[in-house]
Amino acid sequence: MQFTAEQIANLLHGTVEGNPEVLVDKLSKIEESCPSSLTFLSNPKYEHFIYEIEAGIIVINEDLNLQKPVKSTLVRVKNAYTAFTELLKLYDQLRNERSGIEEPVFIHETAQLGEGNYIGAFTYIGKQVKIGNQVKIYPQVYIGDDVEIGDGSIIFPGVKIYRDCKLGKQVIIHSGTVVGSDGFGFAPQEDGSYSKIPQIGNVIIEDQVEIGANTVIDRATLGSTIIRKGVKLDNLIQIAHNVEVGYNTVIAAQTGISGSTKIAEQVVLGGQVGVVGHISIAKGTQVQAQSGVNKSLKEEYKKWGGSPAFPYNNELRSQVLYSKLPEMERRIAELEKQLKEKNNS
Repeated sequence: MQFTAEQIANLLHGTVEGNPEVLVDKLSKIEESCPSSLTFLSNPKYEHFIYEIEAGIIVINEDLNLQKPVKSTLVRVKNAYTAFTELLKLYDQLRNERSGIEEPVFIHETAQLGEGNYIGAFTYIGKQVKIGNQVKIYPQVYIGDDVEIGDGSIIFPGVKIYRDCKLGKQVIIHSGTVVGSDGFGFAPQEDGSYSKIPQIGNVIIEDQVEIGANTVIDRATLGSTIIRKGVKLDNLIQIAHNVEVGYNTVIAAQTGISGSTKIAEQVVLGGQVGVVGHISIAKGTQVQAQSGVNKSLKEEYKKWGGSPAFPYNNELRSQVLYSKLPEMERRIAELEKQLKEKNNS
């Protein structure tokens, strides 16, 4: 795909300085750019690069005053960072543009497919499945019976969606993720063994949710495990049965949420956070990476850290104290020695 500076400027509602017909065919970081690449400058500390490199096109802020001549064609816009982000979205959309049904696939005769969809090879689509319009399902995806997938969703290779699960519009699920596997439900028996409790609920994923690779969301024992609108889940996350994750919550990699926990909207959980079951986490809560949450966090918009988690500022002060413990131990030992010598004299 090739674009001229004039085309880029028209897309971004910007103005061209230099050759409007210069062609580029790739996007790059400013320090790795070449004559065929398009890059951008928004951070002033990288300004020196635009005088040194020979990128085909550089997107810059319209109010940037140049200190030296540049070799590249410039496209001036109100906000270079935002504009380049829009270009990344467009580039990704064009690069991933696919349609039609590849072979071989299995689509049950009772499944309902909308218009403009892409179904990749070796995909399985079960009974009574409902798939909306402009959905992309990449190769080797399994979609169980009675699953629903809304318009504009993207399911990447190797995703498994078990029976009865419901996905909203513009949901993105990355490779290796499993939606609707059985919740971890076992009843202890008198002989010390465990009897499996049937998991007959489902998973509901609302609109505009994105789920990273190799994440697992368990189906509910009864009712639904629910991921609300706008939630962003990183790779390698475990969401247990009957959990509810609130609107626009963000959860980083390797976090585990135990069963029946309710997470409110706009919560941020750092990487490797562990959350026990049957608790609630208040709106706007932020939890530091590697923290352990073992009780309900009821105060809204509060920061927590540590294991077990406690208020973030206290955690920071505790870390300072932890670092001083060896010196404090040495001083105590010295004082004890001096006291013993004094008592023996």
